[in-house]
Amino acid sequence: MPLRPGRPVLHRHFTHDTLVWAPLTRVVADDDQGTRLWLATGSPLIRQVTEDGQGPRDMPFGEWIATPKKIIHDVYRGPSTLKFHPRGAAYSVWWLFDPAGGFRAWYVNLEESGVAWDDGGVAGVDLTDQDLDIWVWPDRSWDWKDEDELEERLAFPDAYWVSDPEAVWAQGRAVLPAIEAGTWPFDGTWTDFRPPGDWAVPEPVTEGWDRPRVR
Repeated sequence: MPLRPGRPVLHRHFTHDTLVWAPLTRVVADDDQGTRLWLATGSPLIRQVTEDGQGPRDMPFGEWIATPKKIIHDVYRGPSTLKFHPRGAAYSVWWLFDPAGGFRAWYVNLEESGVAWDDGGVAGVDLTDQDLDIWVWPDRSWDWKDEDELEERLAFPDAYWVSDPEAVWAQGRAVLPAIEAGTWPFDGTWTDFRPPGDWAVPEPVTEGWDRPRVR
């Protein structure tokens, strides 16, 4: 069954089967086109950190994988974002907005195709981020992001979750013609999106957030 609009949904990111990052979003739409989620600044966030509170970008990857870690409940402090998962695609496209609601940029997040689940009391979309991303500015100029992170982590094949970097690069390159031509989904659609006025920041999920990954 499709996820109903307005439904709070955990956007769970995994490395292999380990949960590492899960902001709480709301469903905008879930249909044949794909799944759209709204992530508001200030939303509850579950994330993995080291015992002293550091994240994976606070240290070299080799040190990160060898350091004991824990899960904490936190708050998302990034820009409010509309996230679109095209049905079956190995990427998502994000619309980033400033605090006044103005459109700032698109962001192409290369990832394993997300899988939705609904346990009744809690629902989610599960995926693995593949690190390489693309910034897309309003004038359709673009830049690769985190290619250095991808390269660094490939040196640790026993721990890294990206097994085929060439496929990740190929997926990124496959999106570029639509960016440069300004065609869907980079044609201006949803750049004026506003969430319904009665959508408050969801209450934190305290149970069920750690259910096994769905693939």
